[in-house]
Amino acid sequence: MHPASQFLNHLTRRQFFAGAGLAMGGIAMNLLASRLRAAGAAVPSNSPLNSRVHPPLAGFPHFAPRAKRIIYLHMNGGPSQLDTFDYKPKLQEQFDVELPDSIRQGQRITTMTSGQTRFPVAPSLFKFAQHGQSGTWVSDLLPWTAKLADEISVVRSVHTNAINHDPACTFLMTGSEIPGKASIGSWLSYGLGSDNNDLPAFVVLTPKFSSKVSAQALFTRMWSSGFLPTSHNGVALRASGDPVLFIQNPDGVDAGTRRAMLDSLNKLNDKAHARYGDPETITRIAQYEMAFRMQTSVPELTDFSGESPATLELYGDAVKQPGSFTASCLLARRLAERNVRVVQILHRGWDQHGNLPSDHRLQCQDVDRACYALITDLKQRGLLDDTLVVWAGEFGRTVYSQGTLTKTNYGRDHHPRCFSVWLAGGGVKRGHVHGETDDFSYNIVRDPVSLHDLNATLLHCLGIDHLKFSYKSQGLDQRLTGVEPAQVVKQILA
Repeated sequence: MHPASQFLNHLTRRQFFAGAGLAMGGIAMNLLASRLRAAGAAVPSNSPLNSRVHPPLAGFPHFAPRAKRIIYLHMNGGPSQLDTFDYKPKLQEQFDVELPDSIRQGQRITTMTSGQTRFPVAPSLFKFAQHGQSGTWVSDLLPWTAKLADEISVVRSVHTNAINHDPACTFLMTGSEIPGKASIGSWLSYGLGSDNNDLPAFVVLTPKFSSKVSAQALFTRMWSSGFLPTSHNGVALRASGDPVLFIQNPDGVDAGTRRAMLDSLNKLNDKAHARYGDPETITRIAQYEMAFRMQTSVPELTDFSGESPATLELYGDAVKQPGSFTASCLLARRLAERNVRVVQILHRGWDQHGNLPSDHRLQCQDVDRACYALITDLKQRGLLDDTLVVWAGEFGRTVYSQGTLTKTNYGRDHHPRCFSVWLAGGGVKRGHVHGETDDFSYNIVRDPVSLHDLNATLLHCLGIDHLKFSYKSQGLDQRLTGVEPAQVVKQILA
């Protein structure tokens, strides 16, 4: 039997009334305390109101960080590197030519194309040009992102183990294809804590998307704390309606009453923790406290009415559409401004097995100007230097066409061997390109970067040595970067 159930089953009437009396006394004391607060009396220094909800671990960060926070822009479904950042001009001469077997040697192909009798090369329909002083190649799908050429580092040689969406997304965010591990946002919340007591350390946004595909499901494991305490779960804000359900107090319940009830509940939970030592009780206390604070902070956070006309013009008309990727980017900047440690935006609909030219155009229109505005806005406010921004999918796309190839249309299958990611801000070189793929953007020929390497680098920018950051679970010292060799990609660091 569970110790709590056993305790209640053996509770005598005398014990019940003794405990109830103490509890009622505590409630009365807290009601008096709430009236003191309303009258402007000082809150005791040991009150939860004055404590850090998410303090950092002792000794963290390990060294002076270049970034204090991270905004992770996840393009769920796998953008095509061939049509965005990995320019392959020689492919124009290879239209509809069979991809050489030597290029595909050892390649694991998904069941969606394994039955094809041909693997015809599909050159990109989009024009590429060099931009900025760096001369970074960017396709005309991303004209606004191209303006950031001298602000970002493009890594063209990222590779992954997984070939299907769910394990690939899980690997990207948790460092493992196996569910149950902690996400990068939860790791950062656990290690570095939060400098904002009124908002969660880790916030998740899931905006709308424009392509017509049936998008992949978003599983909460992508922002789950896994084996870490559940207080480090990502908090997902809704795209429409109230950002958080039940954010408003019920009719007849004011903030003072809610505060008094919460203080009393916290005392009861403190007693339960002292008796049973369940760490989830501490999580419950922290979550109740954060929920109370969010009742004030979240409505203010999501109110864009105070933004200047110049800022709204920077983001464009889409910023006025609730739940758009653009609105999410402005919200991410507001969260960064309030020192929220991790913001994760997951934009679905990038899985183009057919009709890639039209659907990728829609997807890029969703995110292109918004990304430019986010980076520019952060820079104008002096936040970019200590905010790390990451743009990544879970894998890339094949050079060969899935299904029928025509002069105006093609599809691309999943491709884990190489894909492109860009980073900007805290600790990252500006106007830099790292890594190189072969003429078919199929295999890496220089400076490969595994997802473990990428995660080690992100942790490094935030002042964390990935080898010294572990958590004991199931008898193992678990790490975000796993047990395989991983290294910080120093070539992209400023």
